[in-house]
Amino acid sequence: MSDQIIGLHHWFDSPPGRYLLAWEQARFDEAVADIFGYHSLQLGMPLLDGLRANRMPHQWFALGQEGLAREAGMPGAQPPPLRAVHLLAEPAALPFAPASLDLLVLPHTLELSSDPHAALREVERVLVPEGRVVISGLNPTSLWGLRQWRARLLRRAGRGTLYLPDLGEFIGYRRLRDWLRLLNFEVESARFGCYRPAVRSTQWLDRFGFMDPLGEKWWPIFGAAYFLVAVKRVHGMRLLEPAWRSARQRSAATVPVANRTPAPHSAARLPRAVAGGGTDRTRTRTRNRTSI
Repeated sequence: MSDQIIGLHHWFDSPPGRYLLAWEQARFDEAVADIFGYHSLQLGMPLLDGLRANRMPHQWFALGQEGLAREAGMPGAQPPPLRAVHLLAEPAALPFAPASLDLLVLPHTLELSSDPHAALREVERVLVPEGRVVISGLNPTSLWGLRQWRARLLRRAGRGTLYLPDLGEFIGYRRLRDWLRLLNFEVESARFGCYRPAVRSTQWLDRFGFMDPLGEKWWPIFGAAYFLVAVKRVHGMRLLEPAWRSARQRSAATVPVANRTPAPHSAARLPRAVAGGGTDRTRTRTRNRTSI
């Protein structure tokens, strides 16, 4: 696994790696800017700062096996991190209490994990209800994934080199979405990107720059990478609203008022003079005239 981590870091220093990294950094900045809370954690990928646009007061950056590789002094395993590393932790065993984090950022963390199922279960454990997890990964159903599959076939025959890092089997978007649903996560938003062909030089990547807007419009699910935001849902839970919001709603509510206007064409609600045919004096005069 340490060799795969070193190869991944070397690949992100190549032209297609920098192209993918720039796209992912922009997506993370957009996603975490409006997520509020107190505690956030980025796990893995020191070449990307997924929390730089977030405003939570307590932010941690943890490294998994890539951090252990760097501490062991392996050659080529020392990428310059964009922020200070606070702890070394495996994705499947995070040193946090249950329901203690508001936001988790996982850039390619599941692809590097030896047990992605256990890593997602750990994410569900440490997240608070309505907490969010932001995940990015490589899409196997893309031009890049197709070239990687072809290179693996040629590699078995003793020829050809891999285009993407050798991380084993990539986790597709639909597969990851099903895993999240089993853990009571709801995918809030998802996006694909990087539609340029699998070329290695910066010159050819720039020439195919027109394919990014075309890909987003005509074949959106075939991007080289995917990016999603999922929310942890807890069934049967009801969030309490602030007291000032409830008071405003009560003051703005309509109050029923009794209708004091007499209903037309109703003898029961007419004045006594009208209902009885006149006043007492009028009825006395009528009786006197009758007696005469």
